[in-house]
Amino acid sequence: MYPFASTSNGTRDPHRGVEFVNELGTPVHAAGEGVVLFAGPDEVAIYSPWPIFYGNLIVIQHDNELFTLYAHLSKIDVAAGDHVSAGQKIGEVGRSGVAIGSHLHFEVRRGDVEDYFSMVNPELWLLPSKPDFGALAISIQDANSALQKADITVQQVSLSGEAVGLNYLETYDATLSLSEENVGINDLPSGRYRITLIHNSGFYERWVEVQSGKLTQVVIVVK
Repeated sequence: MYPFASTSNGTRDPHRGVEFVNELGTPVHAAGEGVVLFAGPDEVAIYSPWPIFYGNLIVIQHDNELFTLYAHLSKIDVAAGDHVSAGQKIGEVGRSGVAIGSHLHFEVRRGDVEDYFSMVNPELWLLPSKPDFGALAISIQDANSALQKADITVQQVSLSGEAVGLNYLETYDATLSLSEENVGINDLPSGRYRITLIHNSGFYERWVEVQSGKLTQVVIVVK
């Protein structure tokens, strides 16, 4: 999976969704119940600044001004106005638009769906892939609640104090920090985690518990 906000080591613009690499024709299912807002090729630049960017695209409107986008499809099985249920097959994986290889590009937007900058991190809106996994949302901010840039280490620690997992994360690009958090990760095994970072030469540490099937939210205030 090509994660949200990734820049491929600074070689690309910050990624605005997540990518699931899979073979051409692999079924794509709706992430939740909703109404199809758009289904077809993005020949007009409505959902991005460029035409034919997403290729064959499906946009589903959910409750609470939430929208999901499914891009680069090879086949579309729904039409605008259709009501879909969670898990319903809506299309098939492809490589249309600007896709380099066969994969699904998945986005979650909140508010104005036609605003290319209204995305949120899809990883924090998806159920973990396994029942005993959870997700972690971290907000690094100063005393005025302004989000701050930092490199973060998230390390799972066993009950005996042994390190059993390690993740290196960096905060979102400023253009993607539209939510309360500015870094997030899903599919973490439940358990105890040590979060560390250095900001303005200061060292910060926080211990948290990731619970099965739940999102753990952490705020770290730095100087």
